[in-house]
Amino acid sequence: MSQRNLEALDVGAIREAFPILQREFNGEQLVYLDNAATTQTPDPVIDAMSDYYREYNANVHRGIHHLSQEASIAYEEAHDRVAEFIGASGGREEIVFTKNTTEAENLVAYAWGLNELGPGDEIVLTEMEHHASLVTWQQIGKRTGAEVKYIRIDDDGRLDMDHAADLITDDTAMVSAVHVSNTLGTVNPVSDLVDIAHDHDALAFIDGAQAVPNRPVDVEAIDADFYAFSGHKMAGPTGIGVLYGKKAVLEAMQPYLYGGDMITKVTYEESTWNDLPWKFEAGTPQIAEAVGLVAAIDYLEDIGMDRIEAHEQELARYAYEQLGAEPDVEIYGPEPGPDRGGLVGFNLEGVHAHDLASIMNDHAVAIRAGDHCTQPLHDKLGVAASARASFYVYNTTAEIDELAVAIDNARQLFA
Repeated sequence: MSQRNLEALDVGAIREAFPILQREFNGEQLVYLDNAATTQTPDPVIDAMSDYYREYNANVHRGIHHLSQEASIAYEEAHDRVAEFIGASGGREEIVFTKNTTEAENLVAYAWGLNELGPGDEIVLTEMEHHASLVTWQQIGKRTGAEVKYIRIDDDGRLDMDHAADLITDDTAMVSAVHVSNTLGTVNPVSDLVDIAHDHDALAFIDGAQAVPNRPVDVEAIDADFYAFSGHKMAGPTGIGVLYGKKAVLEAMQPYLYGGDMITKVTYEESTWNDLPWKFEAGTPQIAEAVGLVAAIDYLEDIGMDRIEAHEQELARYAYEQLGAEPDVEIYGPEPGPDRGGLVGFNLEGVHAHDLASIMNDHAVAIRAGDHCTQPLHDKLGVAASARASFYVYNTTAEIDELAVAIDNARQLFA
């Protein structure tokens, strides 16, 4: 995408919807480049949630009064809106609200994995998995006796699909993979992985936490049995995530959280479960957060998911060029292109990532430092930690220039 087309996105107008971006620290304006962890929240989302609390705050499915009816309608229709956004033709029955992507992964692991897996079964992950997937399935494997295996990554940070084809066999029961790596930025060929899994009658779970916020996603085109993502990484509120599941698969699963609203009938001896998706949403749900998530989806779609993707790719390309031009900067993951998302993980020679992030903070540049919940991947890369700059729709190339200046300050400080 050209700079002219980037400017056509009118990033300046977009930034006006995010008041937090105007904050200053030590006289310098905030440069927020930690979007893979949490994006900032625009006024329309804040306003929608405030309207809920001011106008129709009530518990859902619990009352016949006006406020409860309004809240119930908004909450139920939020499921429909999410289904539309990700191409789930089954509607609300295929959309379960959770706290985040991690809880969605745990829901499937406990409600499906503990009941379906046993010795002789295999769970196939990738070497770039987030701990939300890796630790969850690792522990389910220990409890059930199922073996956990990992698809290799190559030297460029891409999945070795030949290894995937060899590793996934008729003994494989579940394949779980990230759509976009939060450390490498790699965009994985998830549809191909799902096809291989289905060829062996295995289910497929795709972690879309780093994909849904910044690119068009069609869960039916991917054909995953499960797909999960979080609201706070897509200009929405914290505290709400989404689990998409194929209706037939969800219907066959038992719930793993029990209590109010997930039941149909209860006696002292037995209980029966509510319809989808409510049987997986025990207790008072994230009502205000669901309202906020819908507002975030509306906001992003007004901009255009394809334009957001192109914008992030351009920023990643620019950052890769600016940082990669320095011989003492090591960048992880593929070169810029269609299989790289909008983040750059890197290290500056002679400077620990945490020290680098601290120096960045002195210049009001917010980045991430650490293992990014991918400790085994960092072990494979041979580094204890890395720095990560991640971009969103409101970021600019000028902010990447500020990042480069801050890196140079760190370079001189540690020279």
